[in-house]
Amino acid sequence: MFASNPLSLSVPEPAFESWLRDGGYLEILDQKTSDLYRLSSSTPTTTTTTTPTDSPAAITTNLFFSLFSHIGTLLSLFTLNPFAKLATDDFSGPTPSWTHGFIGFFDSYSFPSSPSQARLRVNENVKRYARNYASLFIVFFACSLYQMPFALVGLLSSLALWDAFRFYGDRWGLDQSPSIRISLVRIFQCVTAGILLYSNVQMALFSALGVSYAVMIFHASFRKLTPTKQPARRR
Repeated sequence: MFASNPLSLSVPEPAFESWLRDGGYLEILDQKTSDLYRLSSSTPTTTTTTTPTDSPAAITTNLFFSLFSHIGTLLSLFTLNPFAKLATDDFSGPTPSWTHGFIGFFDSYSFPSSPSQARLRVNENVKRYARNYASLFIVFFACSLYQMPFALVGLLSSLALWDAFRFYGDRWGLDQSPSIRISLVRIFQCVTAGILLYSNVQMALFSALGVSYAVMIFHASFRKLTPTKQPARRR
């Protein structure tokens, strides 16, 4: 038997997890949660019945339990607020690499073991890959407009209308007549809204928002957390 070391430090589990969050070591917390779930799922549970753990009934019960657990985790994704910790400064930084940073490798993804782990990944990955998700929305919106030529024509017509208003407003000196300028702005806003509604631009916008939101939620929840700053390679 080994004697207890009086110099050893025993840290409670909640305090250790709080220290990992505050210190930015979220990838350690993410890996720790996955390891605990893997150990708990691989350890056979003791029951009061005499049914063997490798019997068909026990296997079916474990499969149903795992299935419903995964379904509950997936349903919890729709209750998350991915923009809870998002700030405007997250869009001003450099865009993470699309290959190594955003997409990663095959082992960069895993099913979230619990709703809490999914919430942790979503909050952190949305902040980290905010510029990537914004670029994907622009791509999806452009693809939606490509599939809806009439909506593309309506959007271009609205942009051309406001460009003409700015050009002729500077030429006619509307800045010197604020009341006339405000009245014309209100009229042009109504005309623009009518053009956008008539050309179904809102449908392209809603479809792009829906697809990009689904991609963001599933990518952010399945993408493993990585260190914020990669260690520099020694030459």
